[in-house]
Amino acid sequence: MTGVQGDRVIVVRHAMPAVDPDVPSEQWQLAQESRVAARLMRLHVCHPAYYVASTEPKAAQTMQEIAGAQRVVRDAGLAEVHRPHVWFTDEQGYHSAAQAYARGECPEGWEPRDQVIERFDAAVVRHAALAAEQNRTLVIGTHGLAPTVWMASRYQLATDPARFWADLRFPDIVEIDLQAQTVTCLTH
Repeated sequence: MTGVQGDRVIVVRHAMPAVDPDVPSEQWQLAQESRVAARLMRLHVCHPAYYVASTEPKAAQTMQEIAGAQRVVRDAGLAEVHRPHVWFTDEQGYHSAAQAYARGECPEGWEPRDQVIERFDAAVVRHAALAAEQNRTLVIGTHGLAPTVWMASRYQLATDPARFWADLRFPDIVEIDLQAQTVTCLTH
């Protein structure tokens, strides 16, 4: 893997979306009350920064709330793990499938982990280089599962990837110290 430029990368998990079982999750919008929670994340981000977000609305909207008037670039490489639009009748069903994925399994129809890691890594490396050229910190607006499997492929997480993913909140901020090669959750 190509090295990630810079001193640190900030990874932001999106705020809580307005969940609609009739709409695929990649189309969910940020819930109105979640915009305030996203704005509060500004306190954990050094400005100016280089902002990039997944093309999924909930992640891009979270990042725009943090960035304020600053531009947010969008990149499909930072999207969540692609999976079939299947509504789990209980929250535990999705959580079990996602934790299995984080541990290395791949439920039927889900994007293979190596493809997620490859596309996510390419996006991070590309935007980290652009951020470094501008002497800015890279701030990535994304999801939970895709960045977890990517971080686990590059860095030592404090817990196993399934536990790390399960502990993430809506929204949450993770800092990757590129010099020390450490991953730290800043908001919990």
